[in-house]
Amino acid sequence: MVVFRSLWLLLPRQVRRLPADLAAVVALVAATNVAALVPVIRETLLRVPLGLAFVLFVPGYAFIAALFPEAGESPAPAATSGAPGENATDDSDPDGWYDSIASRNSIDGLERVALSFGFSVAIVPLVGLAVSLTPWEFRLTPILVALSSVTLALTAVAATRRWELPGDDRFRVPYRAWYAAGRAQLLEPDTRADAALNVLLAVSVVLAVGSVGYAVTVPPDGERFSAIYLLTEDDDGELVADDYPTEFVQGESQELIVGIDNHEHETTEYTVVVLEQDVEVIKNGTVSGNATVNETVIREQRELDRFSTTIPHNESWHQKYELEPTMTGENQRVVWLLFPGGEVPAEPSMADSDYAVHLWVNVSEP
Repeated sequence: MVVFRSLWLLLPRQVRRLPADLAAVVALVAATNVAALVPVIRETLLRVPLGLAFVLFVPGYAFIAALFPEAGESPAPAATSGAPGENATDDSDPDGWYDSIASRNSIDGLERVALSFGFSVAIVPLVGLAVSLTPWEFRLTPILVALSSVTLALTAVAATRRWELPGDDRFRVPYRAWYAAGRAQLLEPDTRADAALNVLLAVSVVLAVGSVGYAVTVPPDGERFSAIYLLTEDDDGELVADDYPTEFVQGESQELIVGIDNHEHETTEYTVVVLEQDVEVIKNGTVSGNATVNETVIREQRELDRFSTTIPHNESWHQKYELEPTMTGENQRVVWLLFPGGEVPAEPSMADSDYAVHLWVNVSEP
């Protein structure tokens, strides 16, 4: 306890003063970043529930907390005066209830939760769109950092606005009352029927959470794959699948971009083997009229380069590559073979890999 107390005192005073719900928001933001970015932890199932809660609820809750720092009240009947049955309101409100918006300065807990989900659904796409317009592109790390920054900024605004209010007017989550009521309902039921219903409810929740978690974390068969491709940079610095270098001079290099996508549902080590092939295309006759059948014969093959990288699941890797062919002639073929798992045959060929990309080039002598 002494150690935890000492660590708690090391935190800034503003952090120690945070209300319980806003402190939970900060903790969930930190936990989500750790679960999504730390190499070992991001491979566990922890990132699924944290990620769902972070995306679907937390940004909206911070936004609503910044908008409504006051303690909310449920709609209440209007005060009456005069004879019984007389209403202090005008004839447009015959039931004696004020309008929920006009009569209250804030919102109650149920409205706060519902609006949190709604605004999260609105905020997350806007942040993703803003990140996609930056040089960092639409990727996990930039989006997570941007969304975390927006959430923490809203949390700071919410905390500041609450501190400016009198203590009795500040919004507080009645978690102690909720805990006492839930404990009494679950552990001290009035009848055996209530106890049986509580057990059935708990089992149903566990089964529902387990089913959703299994569906999210265990991919269906046939969805595990990788991809390798070539890109170039246009005049604006954007990566495009166009305008590849095809004319080379022996001894000179030109730049392109090698890209790899990982959809193996686990962090995967990749090895890329670059082959240079002198090929000849032989026409073997015709089939069904004008459909010509050609055969590609590899007359000579050299391993031009080899490199490795490790990529987390559902992420892409882009690397600039200086291509410098060594064999001269027209229609030389350069092949990039992708080997997931890092295991490469002694003499790799296109038949040994499920993932490959090639480029036809003309190489002249200097």
